[in-house]
Amino acid sequence: MKIGVLALQGDYLEHAQLLKELGVEAVYVKRSEQLREIKALIIPGGESTTIGNLISQMGLSQAIVKYAEEGNPVLGTCAGAIILAKKVIDRVVGETGQFTLGLMNIAVTRNAFGRQNESFEATVYVEDIGEVRAAFIRAPVISDAWSPAKITGYIDHPAIGRVGVAAKQGSLIAISFHPEITGDKQIYEYLISLAKK
Repeated sequence: MKIGVLALQGDYLEHAQLLKELGVEAVYVKRSEQLREIKALIIPGGESTTIGNLISQMGLSQAIVKYAEEGNPVLGTCAGAIILAKKVIDRVVGETGQFTLGLMNIAVTRNAFGRQNESFEATVYVEDIGEVRAAFIRAPVISDAWSPAKITGYIDHPAIGRVGVAAKQGSLIAISFHPEITGDKQIYEYLISLAKK
């Protein structure tokens, strides 16, 4: 099985390494025609504005939207979750006006936990997956979801309270944390199981 990792900016190498450890061939996706050879796509964490601009500039937007609308699984992690969202605001500056694919009926708030030095790890229970070890780095929160999307994981944070950190809509998954940093493979195993259906 081949699973693609969008390789424009961000943590794509780390995702590919974990896929390889699970016996899956990772494809670094940079061109739309590569989507034809993969069973699922990961949009990694990184700089969401940069990733969005590169998707747009490289003409990948329509191809990824079509790929997702055909029912292929897509996982967005941290910045990738922002790229999947229909609504985005930033905790400090408010409306961002940034490019997103608008695939999931979710609203996200960027940098919700603060800056880089306020990063942390936590265990998160995610529906259908279980407890996963998660790293939050300048992470967004999933502040709202409407049908057919659903928030599937929450965290109780000492400063901002109970907030959504995982969501699902059909075969689309958004998580606001980095499983590639903790090395927890359960998210990948779940994505692979969706790709086999």
